[in-house]
Amino acid sequence: MTSPHKLYIISGERSGDLHASNLVRSLLSKKPDLDIRGMGGSYSKEAGVDLAVDYAEIALMGFLEVVLGFRKVLKYLSIVKKDILAYKPDAIILVDYGGFNMKIAAFAKENNIPVHYYIPPKVWAWNQKRALKLKAFTDHIYAILPFEPRFFEKYDMKVHYVGNPLLDEIPKFQAHEFFFQKNELSYQPIIALLPGSRRQEINVMLDRMVALVKEFPNAQFVIAGVKDLGTEIYQRGVDAGIRVIYDQTYDLLSHAIAAVVTSGTATLETALFRVPQIVVYRTSSVSYAIAKNLIRVPYISLVNLIADKEVVKELIQNDFSIPNLKSELQQILGNQVYRGQMLQGYDLIKEQIGEGSASDNTASLILEGLDKK
Repeated sequence: MTSPHKLYIISGERSGDLHASNLVRSLLSKKPDLDIRGMGGSYSKEAGVDLAVDYAEIALMGFLEVVLGFRKVLKYLSIVKKDILAYKPDAIILVDYGGFNMKIAAFAKENNIPVHYYIPPKVWAWNQKRALKLKAFTDHIYAILPFEPRFFEKYDMKVHYVGNPLLDEIPKFQAHEFFFQKNELSYQPIIALLPGSRRQEINVMLDRMVALVKEFPNAQFVIAGVKDLGTEIYQRGVDAGIRVIYDQTYDLLSHAIAAVVTSGTATLETALFRVPQIVVYRTSSVSYAIAKNLIRVPYISLVNLIADKEVVKELIQNDFSIPNLKSELQQILGNQVYRGQMLQGYDLIKEQIGEGSASDNTASLILEGLDKK
């Protein structure tokens, strides 16, 4: 009797852990005797992963690539490598988390362990030659953005587009029947403020978002808060009379008539909820100067990147100003033609993304690869 296949899965950060857990559930539904160990968080553990490392132990501030020199991260990198060698998996599944996972991919290649990368690093956005490293260190890549396979073709890489996992998550969501009462909101139209999920970006983005309140007295502004970051970080909003609701972003978007969104996955979530939005981003002048030299794409929001045209206005760096925000929000709220064009753009994006089932599609391809091995 053959022993069950052994898989080692690695994710970090909340969204990666969520996507990893959904993938694990799909794998186990198709092949219940799989043995799955790895690094992740509570989502992965609940899905059936035997956790060697909880990513919360190494979740340092900012992008992991920047802090990889810290002893703490190097220590856990070493722990995971030793655990992989002891466990002897048939394959390693990497989920997002580029700085850490690319080092694991190189290590796996040295030890002849097949590597499946789900949600690969965004090498198309900057330093595109990193695609060559991805090619050298991985055996299978499963992309969640429809334009990625075309990009990787330039490097003679076959990449599977598996659909976007947001299309699996969002349909599961049920809006709270008493959302307004539960959060003590008035029945004025809601403008959602999504300042981001990282402490640093919220500190930079929130001031200008909050300054919009006095410009639109007939609407109520509501901030999508992240409970893990504490309440203090949103105090400027509270002081301006804005309600902060924690860990209810989908509920907020399902009730909002417009949104101001910090660039990131939230821009695509907002589009899939069909909420007209302004995408904003600001960083230090030094970081921006460096990024301008490195970034090789015409837009920063996933909405515009997928559409390959401007569907939503992006206010970046110096363009992210109160007058620009006010003008764009007036257009969204008062110009029905403009609003309609944005919603048509969202429909186009949904069409390009496809039908979803990213976890099931990826699981089938991984198991197919295992069987071939």
